[in-house]
Amino acid sequence: MQSDYLSYALRQLEALIAIPSPSGFTDKAVQYCIDEFSAMGYAPKRTTKGGLVADLGGTGDGLLLSAHVDTLGAMVCGIKPGGALRVAPIGGLQAQNIETETARVYTRSGRVIEGTFQLENASLHVNSAYEKTPRTFDTVELVLDEKTHSEQQTRALGVSAGDYVAVSPRFTVTQTGFIKSRFLDDKLSAAILLTLAKYLKDTGSVPRRRLYVMFTVFEEVGHGGASIPSDVTEMIAVDMGCVGKGLQCDETMVSICVMDSRGPMHKAVVDGLVDAAQRAGVRYALDVYPHYGSDADVAVRAGHEVRHCVVGAGVYASHSYERAHIEGLANTFDLLRAYLDA
Repeated sequence: MQSDYLSYALRQLEALIAIPSPSGFTDKAVQYCIDEFSAMGYAPKRTTKGGLVADLGGTGDGLLLSAHVDTLGAMVCGIKPGGALRVAPIGGLQAQNIETETARVYTRSGRVIEGTFQLENASLHVNSAYEKTPRTFDTVELVLDEKTHSEQQTRALGVSAGDYVAVSPRFTVTQTGFIKSRFLDDKLSAAILLTLAKYLKDTGSVPRRRLYVMFTVFEEVGHGGASIPSDVTEMIAVDMGCVGKGLQCDETMVSICVMDSRGPMHKAVVDGLVDAAQRAGVRYALDVYPHYGSDADVAVRAGHEVRHCVVGAGVYASHSYERAHIEGLANTFDLLRAYLDA
């Protein structure tokens, strides 16, 4: 991957990460991507569910590369007597790894209110049960940075049930090339696909088959890939490659998923991806993910007659404060570019 495209991908990633987009609250993130595709000369279309699809050219049976721009988050479900908020998780957000994180509440009036997730009665010098208390969404609350000490005062701020809550991502890139942030799942892949689109346009490359890029907005809650273009016969969900015990992938690699929680990927697609990786000298791993599902699975289960697979840059600490590496980003880009040439 050329350095200018790597720099472009990192800029796109940082910009996307900065746009809050829990599932159901994704309009601004999608509009940003529509504007980027349009600036390149493509004609992206917003889908009925609020995502986008862009035709990148080519002829014949369609190949769909998908990513999702929705993230984990929360929704206000109640106001406590002391003025703090009860929240319900959106997707797989975990109470135990958001404690002490900054978050923002997006009210229906348009006001944005900042706060911090804290354990109830969070002062260690006061709470003798601090260490023994399980961290759940019954015990972790969102304390607003406002002068409120009652339910009535919080309601007067315009806060109500149904308001979206976004956790601060804390994006950074280290001097050693590690990318640390919440929501690399899956905005890292969205940045890679934007970069691939730019590469094709810059070089005048025409895909060997009809190529679509789709950004979905309900992946984290299980139905993002339910609708895809009608002429697609192959779908690759570009999501994250998990890094963890028993897996082969690390943050510097691209993972090719051979089986996830819903069953095996299509062998012909896996074999084609492996062949492309080997031809391009890409560092890759083949992994089985027992607790993983993707938009490609959703498309198959929705009845679409497609060959499917999942690939993604290695990401550690999924659904928490995640970590990837610029080499994993580059290897994912190079794999997709080589696969398009096959």
